[in-house]
Amino acid sequence: MKISSAELGNFFERAGTVMALTGAGVSTASGIPGYRDKDGNWKNAKPVQFADFVASAGWRQRYWARSFIGWRRFSRAEPNRAHAALADLEARGYIDTLVTQNVDGLHQRAGSRRTVDLHGRLDAVRCLDCDAVIERDAWQTRLARHNPNFGVDAATVKPDGDAELGDAAHDTFVVPACERCGGTMKPDVVFFGESVPRQRVAEARSAVERSGGLLVVGSSLMVFSGLRFVRQAVEIGKPVAIVNDGRTRADDLATLKLEGDCGDVLDALRQRLHPDRHRS
Repeated sequence: MKISSAELGNFFERAGTVMALTGAGVSTASGIPGYRDKDGNWKNAKPVQFADFVASAGWRQRYWARSFIGWRRFSRAEPNRAHAALADLEARGYIDTLVTQNVDGLHQRAGSRRTVDLHGRLDAVRCLDCDAVIERDAWQTRLARHNPNFGVDAATVKPDGDAELGDAAHDTFVVPACERCGGTMKPDVVFFGESVPRQRVAEARSAVERSGGLLVVGSSLMVFSGLRFVRQAVEIGKPVAIVNDGRTRADDLATLKLEGDCGDVLDALRQRLHPDRHRS
């Protein structure tokens, strides 16, 4: 569909305030690729499953070797104009809450304040046994200290910071245990096959209820963690606008669907909306 800032602007004016739900497509212009293609199919092999990570030391070794390399590029990503536009729309009172499925923290760095990191943040690491949390940079230093000669170059880096490495590249990688209890360290993100914490879901559901509509940006909605909020909005009679470069699982539920680059659409939108409106 041809991009129409007028249609999306009208959607915002009628809604009053919206909850924004964002996915990997918002961060692609920052150099972090999306999980899926325009048809919603996986671009690469599926990410590690929670059950595999917990059950297998070999899977943890594989994950951390790939993440160790991928973090070098992932951590250098900067917010792009889509992030900036969403932060601006919040500051002007058009966005009540921003719920993101991304784990890169770029929305907060761009200036968004009322945010819910639905799937957590990759810049923290948590012990599965004692719940201790350390910053990712400190964990990266520990990994480097235990693997001084691990210098594999990554061909690609995926949305979760994982890098594509050769099959045997991780065989000698050393994964240190929690310094507090000797337990298993995991990035503080929700893996595939793991449940989103109830409090985050509750915060997002409350945001849908108090907003006049739901805006989805850059998500194919192929997983239930995001799709549930579209279904909730439809069930309670709230309009839904979707901006995505490709099909989504909720195209038939949307009040308005715009296909195109997230940055282009949001830039056109914020230029069209009144510049001095503020949340009452």
